[in-house]
Amino acid sequence: MTDTLIRGGIVLTAEGPVAGDVLIQEGRVSRVGPELGVEHSDIIEAGGSWVGPGFVDLHAHLREPGQEHKEDIASGSGAAAAGGYTAVVAMPNTEPPIDSGHLARFVVERGREVGLVDVRPAGCISSGRSGTSLAHIDEMWEAGVRMFTDDGDTVADAGLLRRAMEYTAQLGGVICQHAVDPGLAAGGHVHEGSVSSRLGMQGVPALAEQVIVARDLALVRLTGARYHAQHLSTAGGVRLIAEAKEEGLPVTAEVTPHHLAYDHEAVRDTDPVFKMMPPLASADDRAALVAGLRDGVIDAVATDHAPHAAHEKDVPFEEAPFGVTGLEWAGSVVRTVTDFDAVRFFERMSVAPARIAGLDDHGNWLAPGVPANLVVFDPDGTFTAERTRSRSQNSPHLGRSWTGVVLHTIHVGATTWSETLSPETAA
Repeated sequence: MTDTLIRGGIVLTAEGPVAGDVLIQEGRVSRVGPELGVEHSDIIEAGGSWVGPGFVDLHAHLREPGQEHKEDIASGSGAAAAGGYTAVVAMPNTEPPIDSGHLARFVVERGREVGLVDVRPAGCISSGRSGTSLAHIDEMWEAGVRMFTDDGDTVADAGLLRRAMEYTAQLGGVICQHAVDPGLAAGGHVHEGSVSSRLGMQGVPALAEQVIVARDLALVRLTGARYHAQHLSTAGGVRLIAEAKEEGLPVTAEVTPHHLAYDHEAVRDTDPVFKMMPPLASADDRAALVAGLRDGVIDAVATDHAPHAAHEKDVPFEEAPFGVTGLEWAGSVVRTVTDFDAVRFFERMSVAPARIAGLDDHGNWLAPGVPANLVVFDPDGTFTAERTRSRSQNSPHLGRSWTGVVLHTIHVGATTWSETLSPETAA
């Protein structure tokens, strides 16, 4: 394996950012320091950019198996690498759903075959995502699954969720919840508020999130299970998570780039590219999400990358499926809409999500001996998102200008994305 020297960056170490170089040898960081002149190395000129741990996504839909017309593990991995990611947790609402050990192993092996990022499957909580009986949690645990969710659907049966929590609490896994009450959200397409009233369109009330989070936190108190709230979207949801953390409950939460960047005013033109679940909420909700991420109440940014084929989104708003893509631009969106310094940026994009997912080889501050899973990110570069490596185009970020550019992504010492390379030559 060729040695690589990243020269002249702001390197994110456990002691904080330092100006210097990073030498990568045999898939690991070998040295960190000033002016590491090494012969016969590939040279990456960082030019003062941030050099930190590769991004980790807790929530992406790679659609394989069964929905490859939307995305597959190869195309999704390519989009992730272009976005600075070195690890992605793939959601289990595939066809068939990832509810057993052999299906989880299939996803892991496909990720290894592609080789651009580590692909770790989340497993279903209920068999077939039916919400009626437990999935094969023991089999999936043996296959390496550590996060369990019926994402796309809420586990509405509190008794079933309690049993899942009791089981995963013994194992040490994480229960992740798509926190949208199905009864309150039924028939809704947008956030319930001034925009839905103006459009004459049925809305999803903020209470739909808060009811589920509050119920689930009561079950956490009962079972002691680790709990992760997916795609928070409301100020009330942030408040509940803050109170749970103050109480000392083993709770974490994520927010998506699109919920940080937009509010429900974005749907006033009824462009299906802005249709997602949970829906974009009010400007006050969006401000609470940004503040929660800044303060650490929300631990991590997760993309909820949800590809759909063009013909599926090219329909009237109310007929379109929920979901948007965004793996390639998550870091840029976060950089644009927040005032985060380098440390807080990488804590939310890399360190915390790796810790939540139990990915020891990722999210590490750079130091000799750690696996070389890292990103070179120019915090001040600007660009317009014009194309995507994803198989689907349903992103609200396309056509918009952003600050923060992924220059290079390195996975286990190999360059999987470079701004200077074509998709065919990277990796």
